[in-house]
This record gives sequence, C-alpha cells and structure tokens, in this order.
Amino acid sequence: MTRSRRSVELRRDEILESTTETLDRIGLAATRVTDVAKALDVSTALIFYHFGTKDALVAEAFAYAVERDLARLDKATAGGSDAVDRLRRALRNYGPTGKALGWRIWIDAWALAQREPVIRKVLRRMELRWGEVLRAIIDEGVADGSFTCPDPDATVARVSALIDGLCVAALVYRTITRAQLRVWVAETVARELGIDAEQLS
Repeated sequence: MTRSRRSVELRRDEILESTTETLDRIGLAATRVTDVAKALDVSTALIFYHFGTKDALVAEAFAYAVERDLARLDKATAGGSDAVDRLRRALRNYGPTGKALGWRIWIDAWALAQREPVIRKVLRRMELRWGEVLRAIIDEGVADGSFTCPDPDATVARVSALIDGLCVAALVYRTITRAQLRVWVAETVARELGIDAEQLS
C-alpha cells in the first residue's frame, strides 16, 4: 500500500491506538508526533490534520487508553457470577494487579496532571469510575452477606491508594514484584471485606 493511499484510509482510532503504544513504550513527555507518524508510516501532517497539536494528540490518546481499560474492566465484572467473583475479576483487570495495558501511561500522567488540566480531568474520570465499580461490588457483597464492610467509601479510598502506591513501587522503583503486589492487594482487600484472601486468587 502506498503512503498516500495509507494516509487516506487511516482513521483517528488507528492513530490513537498507535499513539498509546508509543506512549507506553517511551512515555508521555518523550513522545513526538514524528514517532507516531513513523510507526504508522504516514506524514506528520496527517497527524496534525486530525489532532492539531502534539498536546491534543497525547491528551486524546491518554483518554483513549483509559477508556479502553475501563471498558475491559466493565466487561470483566459484568460476567461475574456473584460479588466475590466480580471483585476477583476487577482486581485481575485493573491496573498493575491485572491486565490493564495503560498503567505505565497512568504513572506518567500523574506527573503531568499537576500542570495539565486536560490530563488531570481524564485521570479523575478514571479514578471515579474505578471507585464506582469497586463500591458497587462492595455494596452487592454487603447486601447478600458475602462481605462485612462498615464504611465502603473508606475501603474504596484505602484500596485505591494502596494499589496506586504499590504500583509505583513495582513499576517505577522496582522494589517489589508484580506477584507481591497482587498478593498484598488481595490480602488487604480481603481484610477490608472480612473474607479469606484465597477467595480472590
């Protein structure tokens, strides 16, 4: 396929998908429009045509990565048979405890979010959505007697903060392994909800 034909057929989703792969590989700050164009074998002009600026491209690609991971989380938890199973699926599919592909991008975004309101807004949406999913699972388990949790909001906040902190230790400092991270999160969640950690393995 020629470059001109490729340029005509390229869709925004393809650009965003390629950009997320580039962001994950070299980071938000280091990514250039030329990196994305080269990966797609198109001109930088085409990227600018679709997104206008590098900042807009990065912000949209980050939002795309977040929405992709949240959609996978929703799909995973929707297939659960009960609250415990949905919780297990949530932990397997969220962030560094599971298969979410965008987690390294999220870490990059935390630093940028201090000064970039668009990135901060996307991060906030991700955090709120995760909290909603976890809270709904906890409420379901409390209602059917599977969980004991006197303060679900506090549990959601503590579990989320634990995952965030351990993810930095695992992926940035590399002072713990992903396996340790998963075990410690499962143990903490189990204590918070009055269940056996083995139920989450």
